Order: sequence, then C-alpha cells, then structure tokens
Amino acid sequence: MGPWAQIRETHSAVVFLLGDRAVKLRKPVDLGFLDFTTREARRAISHEEVRLNRRLAPDVYEGVADVLGPDGEPCDHLVVMRRMPEERRLTTMIRAGEPVEAELRQVARMVASLHSRARRGPEVDREGEAGALLARWTASFEQVRETAGAVLDPPVLQEIERLTRRYLDGRERLFAARIADGRIVDGHGDLQADDIFCLDDGPRILDCLEFDERLRFVDGLDDAAFLAMDLERLGAPRLAELFLRRYIAFSGDHAPPSLWHHYVAYRAFVRAKVAALRHLQGGRGAAGQARDLAELALRHLRAGSVTLVLVGGGPGTGKTTLAAALADRLGCALLSSDRVRKELAGIAPEQPAPAPYGEGIYSPEWTERTYRELLSRAETLLLHGEPVVLDATWSNAGWREAAEELAGRASSDLVALRCTAPPQLVAERLARRRGGISDADQAIADAVTAAAEPWPGAVEIDTGVPPERAAERALAAIHARWPAAPWRFRRPRLEPD
Repeated sequence: MGPWAQIRETHSAVVFLLGDRAVKLRKPVDLGFLDFTTREARRAISHEEVRLNRRLAPDVYEGVADVLGPDGEPCDHLVVMRRMPEERRLTTMIRAGEPVEAELRQVARMVASLHSRARRGPEVDREGEAGALLARWTASFEQVRETAGAVLDPPVLQEIERLTRRYLDGRERLFAARIADGRIVDGHGDLQADDIFCLDDGPRILDCLEFDERLRFVDGLDDAAFLAMDLERLGAPRLAELFLRRYIAFSGDHAPPSLWHHYVAYRAFVRAKVAALRHLQGGRGAAGQARDLAELALRHLRAGSVTLVLVGGGPGTGKTTLAAALADRLGCALLSSDRVRKELAGIAPEQPAPAPYGEGIYSPEWTERTYRELLSRAETLLLHGEPVVLDATWSNAGWREAAEELAGRASSDLVALRCTAPPQLVAERLARRRGGISDADQAIADAVTAAAEPWPGAVEIDTGVPPERAAERALAAIHARWPAAPWRFRRPRLEPD
C-alpha cells in the first residue's frame, strides 16, 4: 500500500492518501477550461465526480464529505475514496513485466459494458461528427504551433496535420454511419493505465473526465483508443492491440481499422500537446515525451491512410492470386472484375460463360459496365474508411485514370501493381485452369496482351517467383506509400476469445 500518509498534487486538486482512504480537495482555481473558484462549483463537481465514477468503480467512490469551518458551516468539500494498492496499478504492473492479459480482457468488457448503457442523444451525437473531431484536432494544432520549433519537429507536425485533414476530408460518410449506429456515447474520456487498478476481484477504473461533459461525448472506439495509446506509450504495443481487439469483440463494433489508427493518433497527439506545454513550464523530460508521442501519432496516421490498390495484368499472370494474398495480409476489402462481371450478368461466379474476345459478357459494353460497378463499390468502401484491393486487367488507360480520380475524390492513396510472368508459365497456368471464375484461355490472353495500353505508373510484380516472394515485393511497393501498421491491419472475430 505504501506509506500511511502521502500528498499528491495536480494543477486543480490535492489528493491526501491517509491509511486506507484517499480524499481529494479541489483548488479554488480558474484555469479557463474549468472554474472552481466558488464553493458551490467545487461541491457540484465533487458530487458529479462520484456519480460518474461509480459507473465503473462503485465500491471505490464512497461519497462527498463536507469540510466545516469554525462556525460549523460547510466551507469546502472532499471526494472520499477507498485507497487503491499502488503495486496493483496497471502502469506499475506493466513496467514490472507482470502478466496483465486477463486483466485487460476484463477492462475491455467493462468499458464495452459502460458504452452499451451510456447516455446517448442528439447532444452527444454532435460531438461524433467529422467536423467536431476536426475542430478538436485544429484546437490542438493551434495550441502546439507556438511550441513546434522548440519541442516538436515542424516537418513532423506538418505531416500530422496533413494526414489528419486528409483522412477527415474523405470520411464524412464513415462518421455519419458511426452516429447512425449509436456509437457516440457519454464515455470515460480519460482512460489511462495509471488510473486502472487490477484487484483480485477484478479491475477498478477510476478518474473519468468530469469537468466538461462534452469531452466525454465521444465515439466508444475513441474512448477505448485512449488506453490502447497509453499501453503502446508504455512500450507494450502487443497489449495495446490485444485490449483494442477485446473491446471491439465485446462491443460488436465492426469499425474499419483505419478508424482505430486515427483515434489512437488523436489521443497520442493530445498527450504530445500536453507534454509540449509542460516543457514550456519547465517539466523535466517533457520535450522528449512530446516528441515520442508525436511520432506515435504519425505512425498511426500513416498506417490509417486509406489506400486503393490496383492489381492488374493479363490472364494467367497471377494477378488474382496476388490480389487475394494482399487483401488477406492487409485486411483489405477485395473486389474482382471477374466476379462482379458475372454477378451483373446474373450468373454464378463459377458458371462458365466463354466467348471470343470482345463478345458476350466480355463485350466493350459489358466491360464498361463492370468497371463502373467495380469503381462505384470501391468508392463506397473508401469513403467509409475501408482500404480496397481491385483485381482486374486494368489494360485500358481510361479506367486507370478513373481509378486515380476516384482515389482523389475519396482522399485516398493509389498504388498500382502490374503482374507479369514468363510466357511459358502463363500458358501452363491457363492450361491448368478448371472451374475458376475467369473464362480466359490462351487466345483471350494473347488478345488482351496485344490490346493493353502502356501503364507507366505501375510497379511491375514478377509472379514467376514463389507466391510468397511476389507478395513481399508487392507489399514493399504498397508500404512505400502506406507504411506498415504498428499493429496487424485486420479485424478480429466479433466474439471474445
């Protein structure tokens, strides 16, 4: 438990640790974002703190005690809490290398449960709009800008701002869908490892944000991302991923991973801002913390960039195999022109529909219809934060230009990959085909190759090598534009394991 008596001070309160109790006295200060200068304000916020924190730790927050003056009248108020053992603080346990996987699973369940029963409504929903999130980012950018030269590297700050605005500019539909799905809640608002205690009968989560309810009105995933960020900051990225996956499983939230990364980046940048301001006030080590947190934010913004990957090439060049491998490795949606074409024709994907080059469902009219549908579906996914792999020949420059325009409209990156293989290997692959979705034979392949227009912007991927090597080459090309995620970029199963 530590010494019988201790005092801890923050910018707005003093906490007295006395035996098995902790009592919190608020300072009569006006810090702009909070005003505790009157006794009535201190009394009201103390009761609000107890009410809110009892949602997750009902047996810790015992109540509010009045401080009586010499005349017997109340002159101040104390939040009275059960004192938590320091050695069971989550931060302490992680730094000591103790196993905390089971405890994080319980924390994820508790947070998801809090969100399931939390207050909702139009006032709460407004804080989940893309514009509201951009306003919060913008306020942080403005606060940090004056410290950028002394603390944060200006190029890092500029890249963070560019990627933030780019993601939000193209994702209005995603945030509207989050609101429609009831994902904006009155949450915790300040979920840090320092305020979680892992007791024998389960975790206690303390110290939610009580002084401004609008700062608690957040997307539930944003709320959970605060702790994921804090775990990664503590040097435990595997635990960060584990916690967030458990939260997603318990909450049944099928959010795109790009949104996970965006919210983790947001929480990291807010902490970077606080550290930068602390440095200006003489905080030891705060400048290094600010830079580390800014780099953490930048890593996640890069990993959360929404990307459109074109995988093209003639029949038999291995494009479909490569596209499937990339979609699996990256956790992307995969759309195939062969499948979409037959779906539009009203036939099963595996049902043969052979025809000479340029005829049947492979006529120019059907091909145009197929590509339009392919790009339309991709646009919907991109605007909802889903990266997409498109498997098609992409032999026509006009359709490649349309894909590039789509990526621009959806504020997304475009990566183009053109598959090639030795002619003999292509012929062998085509001869071995049995019952696949593609109807192309050698004659079709020759015609497609002859009609293909130059594709100067594409990265050539030789699929004549083992599939794993081809995939690694393609991944290297993608990650040059879309850096590898700090965590694996794929969804978990939507049930806790």
